[in-house]
Amino acid sequence: MKDAFGAPQSLLVLGGTSEIALATARRLIALRTRRIHLAGRPSPALDAAADELRSRGADVRTVGFDALDSASHETVLGEVFAEGDIDLVLLAFGIAGDQGRDEEEPLAAVRVAQTNYTGAVSAGLVCAGALQAQGHGSLVVLSSVAGERVRRADFIYGSSKAGLDAFTQGLGDALHGTGVHVMVVRPGALRPEPADERAQAPIPVSVPAPVTVPAPAPALSAPARFAAAPLESSALTTTPEEVAEAIVTGLRRRSETVWVPGALRAVMSALRHLPRPLFRRLPL
Repeated sequence: MKDAFGAPQSLLVLGGTSEIALATARRLIALRTRRIHLAGRPSPALDAAADELRSRGADVRTVGFDALDSASHETVLGEVFAEGDIDLVLLAFGIAGDQGRDEEEPLAAVRVAQTNYTGAVSAGLVCAGALQAQGHGSLVVLSSVAGERVRRADFIYGSSKAGLDAFTQGLGDALHGTGVHVMVVRPGALRPEPADERAQAPIPVSVPAPVTVPAPAPALSAPARFAAAPLESSALTTTPEEVAEAIVTGLRRRSETVWVPGALRAVMSALRHLPRPLFRRLPL
């Protein structure tokens, strides 16, 4: 159960090496979260993440979890919930894929879709059922701004995130009134780390790689230029720490949707309503 200050005491992370998930876990440990399960494929990176969180005072266990092995989800995740109530589930796994390769190799594209969407649907439903059975808890799902209006540059990844986003919203409606809180998080691109730090850091898999957008072509209409220009601003990128802060704030407010940074809501609203002929011409 949450403590007297409203902070979750127990956390299950699906995607235990995600930069955003680990930044969130650090923040929650500072707010008295003490029992953490890091679920992911067994690896030195997963073990290192667990050790780092233990050094901050948390009781951390690693859980062997494969997003692509949906048949195992009920058993693997059921064992976690059998050990005690979970106050917060953070679904943070996903892969960006390689758009050029994935277009030429359909099986590679399918792997992106299965990881980001069908794997998340399976794990999300299992966790939602367990949270509902215990009568409380929150499910936070990392979506992406890429799913709001799918671009030519990464439509395979973006379409998988669009599906995940819609699924999460529907799941939240289904669980409304049950005591289970569902929140979807839509981060923008992560700002790149300095070269020396980036070489050591795990690659974020829950958001697309940052995109540098050149100025729109002069032939575009004024509305199209207005919609595209803000995407050049570094103010619309984010960091794992900023996303973590937004997640904690959203949990406290019991928000249903969180944009990081918040200005993306207005920018994507403009882009979402652009006619397709104009949208195709934007250098996104």
